[in-house]
Amino acid sequence: MKIKGKCVLITGSAKRCGAELAKSFASDGAEVIIHCNRSTREAEELLATLPGNGHRIIAADFSSPAGVAELISQLGRVDIVINNASLFFRPGSPEDLAGAVLYHQVNFLAPKQILEAWAKQDLPEGCAVNILDQAVLNPGTGGYWQSRYDLMHLGNSLARTLGERNLRINAVAPGPLLPPYWKPDSKMEKTLPTLPLHRPVAVADFVNAVKLLCTSDSITGAILPVDCGQHLLSFHEKRK
Repeated sequence: MKIKGKCVLITGSAKRCGAELAKSFASDGAEVIIHCNRSTREAEELLATLPGNGHRIIAADFSSPAGVAELISQLGRVDIVINNASLFFRPGSPEDLAGAVLYHQVNFLAPKQILEAWAKQDLPEGCAVNILDQAVLNPGTGGYWQSRYDLMHLGNSLARTLGERNLRINAVAPGPLLPPYWKPDSKMEKTLPTLPLHRPVAVADFVNAVKLLCTSDSITGAILPVDCGQHLLSFHEKRK
């Protein structure tokens, strides 16, 4: 699938890795829909830097189905979906029932709703990439892990049922890309020495992995870990 001339929705793309995806797809000639929640200033700044024409911003809150429906109502034709938006509470935060419900809504139900709307279009070809977390490639616990795990299996199921319509669905499971938002100056000193490659994931490698899955017409139902080997570690090794 060629990226040039296609319309690409990238959720959570106002900043961080989502913004890098937006820049790269725009540079390849795609029309990019930048989705954000509250980061409208960052989205507008990003929009002003994108090469090409037809790019736009849609702000929508994924914490409710109504917010996702509002996004969908403004989309129009979308050839490529990158489900990048996610919710992740700071480690150590108590996870009550409300938190688990919010994880489920933002990290699973929102991308599910978007994929269902995307699949209803009459497209000659299309692809979607769900951004997961390397953690789902091992047993885990908690609302965050469960929401990502559910999205992983939803993607696999849809890849089987939508393949006959030339709609492909894949996933990227990244490891430590950038310092966490609550500690932007962190050098990830505890995490990186535990990785087989002992280094953070290059953002360019993450972006290239997403684009590989979009452009490779023979790949569907794949989950590509881009994590410097973090998925190879046991649960206890990751927590050291």
